[in-house]
Parts: sequence; C-alpha cells; structure tokens
Amino acid sequence: MKTLIPSEITPVQLQTVMQTAVSPRPIALASTVDKDGNSNLSPFSFFNMFSTVPPVLIFSPSRRVRDNTIKHTLENVLEVPEVVIGTVNFPIVQQISLASTEYEEGVNEFIKSGLTMKDADLVQPKLIEECPVNFECKVLEVKSLGDQGGAGNLVICEVQKIHIREEYLDENGNLDQAKLDMVARLGSNWYSRNTADNLFEVPKPLVTKGIGFDLLPDEIKFSRIFTGNDLGMLANVEILPAGNYHSDENVHLGAQKLLLESKIEEAWKILIY
Repeated sequence: MKTLIPSEITPVQLQTVMQTAVSPRPIALASTVDKDGNSNLSPFSFFNMFSTVPPVLIFSPSRRVRDNTIKHTLENVLEVPEVVIGTVNFPIVQQISLASTEYEEGVNEFIKSGLTMKDADLVQPKLIEECPVNFECKVLEVKSLGDQGGAGNLVICEVQKIHIREEYLDENGNLDQAKLDMVARLGSNWYSRNTADNLFEVPKPLVTKGIGFDLLPDEIKFSRIFTGNDLGMLANVEILPAGNYHSDENVHLGAQKLLLESKIEEAWKILIY
C-alpha cells in the first residue's frame, strides 16, 4: 500500500490526492455581495450540510495554493455576513465552471456566466434563478483553518429560507432525486453526474439491526461468488433465515442476480434448502 505524509509532499500534490480521493463532492454556488452591494458568484466543492435543526450549511473558500491569496467570496462574507447558496445540476454545470474564472474585483460573475440574478427575500445577495434549489443564509461564523496557501476558511451558514424550482418536484411536492440530475466535483477536471440510470438505493438498518457478516453461514460467507456488497445485503436482515445453506456456486450466481435487483428476501429463499 502506498503511504504519504502530508508534510513530505508539495501542497499541489497533497491537494490533488485529497480532491481525487475525497469525492464526489457536492457543489455550492455562493452568491455574495460586498459592502457596496456589488454581486459576486463563485462555486465551491468544499461544501456540505452539517445540521438540520438548526439548518446549517458550510462551505470553504480556501486560500489559493499557488500564491496564498484569498477569494472575493471570503472578503464579501467578512464584510456582509450573508450568502445565497445554490445547488448545481447538469443543465448549468458549464455556466458554473465559467463562474469559477478568477475575474478582477468588481466583475459580476452572474453576467459573465449568463446566470440570472433574482432578489432574495431575507438577505442582500441575489438568488440564482437557474439553480434547482437556493438557500438564503445568514453567516454565523467564518473560521480560518490556517494562514498558508491551501488553508480553508469555514463559512458556517444558517439557512433562513429555501427556494425550490417546481420542475424538480415529484407528484407529492417533494424533491425528486432523479429529476434533479445533480453533478458533483471529483479530482482534476473531472465531474460526476447523478442521473436516473446510475442512482440506486441502499436500505439503512436504522429501525432494525442487520445480523452482520459474523453471523452469516460459512457456506455463504466464504463463497467465491459473493462480493462484499452481496454479503452486506445478505447480512442486513434482522433474523437469519433457518435451514440448510447451499454451497453450490451456481445457486450463488442465481442469488447474486437477485441481489443486483435488491431482491434480498428472494435471494435468501434460493440459498436455503
């Protein structure tokens, strides 16, 4: 196994490794204003949600690795502690990339990227009309993580109001994951796209407790057919089905096909005789 000590490689090498390994990352499109009311728009993939009550989002405009300068977004939230965070999907990904261009101070990235400004209800920064979801936020705190190039600055935001484009709702008025067509940031120039074709569900063992790998019968646990994912699904039942268990690999292949369709109960039925 290759091992790395962060202090023994260059910041660029470290950033490349971390951004490639820690992926996919959701993208925050941050709309801010300076003290004179000038708008700025920039995407950040150091971003996620960290609390529901209160609703808290955090993104991090890091100091630039190459020259240790800071971004206009960071300057703005320090002057005006408000931000609109828009989510990013495939229909606008190229415009979001354009908004990441390091334009001079005072240049409005809304105009450069062709995205539409819309007045927010509770904060000064503008909504991004094309984003599937906009979060109007108050900035609770900006926490610096260091003073060297590459150091992050955690912008801790409490959501005040949420705006959702109706075309991304299902028939029950809830956000439809497949319709959203979200994109995420990977390493280098790579992105990923979450379409209906590559979405899948994994039942969470929150209410019931899965039996776990250790209680799987040896005939199944040591199968040459089943993958770790297969065994994880079989081990996510509350009670081990009673009976004798097939060690026949052809039977295991049949069960594996059912597991690929998330038919766990049916898979167990053909594994027992």
